[in-house]
Amino acid sequence: MDYIKLTESLVSKAKKLGADAAEVFLETGRNLTVMVQDGEVETVQEASTAGVGFRVIVEGKMGFSHCNNLTESALEDTLKRAIEFARLTTPDPNNVLPEDKGITPVEGLYDPEIIKIPMDKKIQMAIELETLAMKDPRITKSSGAGYEEGEGEVFIANSNGISKNYKSTGCGFGVNVVAEKGEQKNTGGEYCSRRCFTDLKPLEEIAAAASKKAVELLDPKMIPTQRATVIFDPEVADSIIGGILSALDGESVNQGASFLKDYLDKPFASGLLTIVDDGTRPKGMGSAPFDGEGVPTQKRVLVEKGVLKGFIYNTTVAHRAGTRSTGNAARGGFTSLPGIGTHNVYIEAGASTPEEIIKATGKGLLLKEVTGYGVNPVSGNFSGGATGFWIENGVFKHPVQGVTIAGNAFDILQAIDMMGNDLDMNRGLAAPTFRVKEMQIGGE
Repeated sequence: MDYIKLTESLVSKAKKLGADAAEVFLETGRNLTVMVQDGEVETVQEASTAGVGFRVIVEGKMGFSHCNNLTESALEDTLKRAIEFARLTTPDPNNVLPEDKGITPVEGLYDPEIIKIPMDKKIQMAIELETLAMKDPRITKSSGAGYEEGEGEVFIANSNGISKNYKSTGCGFGVNVVAEKGEQKNTGGEYCSRRCFTDLKPLEEIAAAASKKAVELLDPKMIPTQRATVIFDPEVADSIIGGILSALDGESVNQGASFLKDYLDKPFASGLLTIVDDGTRPKGMGSAPFDGEGVPTQKRVLVEKGVLKGFIYNTTVAHRAGTRSTGNAARGGFTSLPGIGTHNVYIEAGASTPEEIIKATGKGLLLKEVTGYGVNPVSGNFSGGATGFWIENGVFKHPVQGVTIAGNAFDILQAIDMMGNDLDMNRGLAAPTFRVKEMQIGGE
């Protein structure tokens, strides 16, 4: 089926049925999941999907409907429902559709070789990954290992003349294991995902990382309540940065529900902090030539040396704010309307190695796990449960579990005094190790 012609014809049909403006979002996909545990295959599941979402505007009122049946009658019925829903809603002058017909070239989003790799090899990879992770005698149980892959294509057309599409793939594998010592139990897991199969890390590296995480936090000791240095491992950076990104959401800013709403072009964090959102990075898992409503993606500096440089918008929210979309419309698929989200976010690397950061710390906590909501994007308050390693005189002393860390985002971000050089751009939210000079730690 020619989905480009289909989406364009559905836009025309929407206009004939009474819509003043219309958007058609069509998505096709295939997903494979393989799960193993204790050397046995538990699940091999493969499914193909296709569906369409219709967003229509009638006299300034918006309606939305979707279906996964691509027959002519089902599509027309669904489109009619969207128009009917629109007539029941309240008019809003900000109900507009994008007009930018451009596309940002992005390399490495699609790997045609993934589907050609034999199923037996993919299953064997999951089994071998679990076996490798169980080699350490301190690892006593497996919580399972798996391999997954997906490929899909997105088509967008609207009544402003936009008609775009792109294909993408993704694959990955991971494992979770349990280490036991006496009455103690600790879990550890590691996962790797890439656009291209040949870019996946070696199985041995993923297995070793999972085992290490399970083992290294055995025999923890409690520490007294105190103020001390806190070092954020790259894996827990999102506990801080996630709250910043939520506070940069244009809708939250419009509503006054962001602790950063008044800080545009003003400093609010350490000069060591620069945050970038890049939707154009080759092979990036969050990259795309356009966002969830067809606006071209871009690379944007959100925070530059501690100064807030911009918020993130989709078309509707940008229109409400009197600005333009930043290419940050995020969509959960054809069943949802576009919200706001980021692509590939990273903190720029600094000059210090992780070893130098630890050696320079007289007394502090290296965070390896954080539980809780992290930074509240409205108030800026931060709190969470913490697990990691206690440091004294630049040396690891013992693991720590069951403590809490707390503070205000402004105080924490302004107190970043060392930034690591260990940036791994393949993480979902990529950050180097960074140090906060002092935070409140709740212990015994």
